[in-house]
Amino acid sequence: MRPPKIISAQVIGDRTLLIEFSDRDFKQYDISNLLSKPMFAPLKNSSFFKNFRIEAGGYGLVWNEDIDISEYELWKNGV
Repeated sequence: MRPPKIISAQVIGDRTLLIEFSDRDFKQYDISNLLSKPMFAPLKNSSFFKNFRIEAGGYGLVWNEDIDISEYELWKNGV
């Protein structure tokens, strides 16, 4: 099964995102588990964490050319 695409996303806590998907489902995703990986370390900065965009087509969230989270990860591991 292919995951639904991201329609909207917002920060709702220090480390939590609220994602709306194309199937009208909402999921919360906590990035805390990612922060132990060096690639995601910049997300510890609150201002940087809040500054993302939805990738064209709703395929993920993007912070810069090195940091992104796929719609599959957000959908599968969000609650």
